[in-house]
Amino acid sequence: MNLTPKQLRILGLIRDWRIRYGFSPTMQELADQIGVSKVTVFEHVEALIKKGALVREANKARSLSIAEGVAVPDESRPLRFPLVGKIAAGNPIEKVADTDELDLVSFLGASDEAVGKTFALRVDGDSMKDEGIFDGDYVLVQRSDVAHNGDRVVALLPDGQTTLKSFFRETDHVRLQPANPNFAPIIVRDCKVQGIVKAVVRRY
Repeated sequence: MNLTPKQLRILGLIRDWRIRYGFSPTMQELADQIGVSKVTVFEHVEALIKKGALVREANKARSLSIAEGVAVPDESRPLRFPLVGKIAAGNPIEKVADTDELDLVSFLGASDEAVGKTFALRVDGDSMKDEGIFDGDYVLVQRSDVAHNGDRVVALLPDGQTTLKSFFRETDHVRLQPANPNFAPIIVRDCKVQGIVKAVVRRY
């Protein structure tokens, strides 16, 4: 698919906006983000729709979404690091040389298709600290609108806010369970699951 740099940036902005807010930006919001006129953005969006990269629901505001099977380029870069052995976190162990690799794509159990559906979010708050997810960590999330009980999910609440919690569907409601006794569960009639947490990344 032959896309211009601005068109690729628009795709990325729409993806990121939908992840954060659950809906797409307006033409004016896109224009403000990339520093061009609303007319110019409209032309790029129409071109992306014609090329099959974007989909828009008729007569519905904020309904732009990335077309099925289309990956924004920054979603598909392979991540591999040399795996040079094991390190003791208990008793010291003998150093073992290793020439293997840690392929994060395989580590996450992700197919090529799943890689294009994986995104990162920075954690703000410590409601999940007892599951080892701390303020300032990054979570790798695979897009999905379906979750099973016990999954750690990114959920869009009815009031438009998003939260990271463990998902439990119960008789007539959904319980979003924190992993910190200082936080109460969030009980909602329903919520929109935006993705399942697959890994935690922490920078020191």
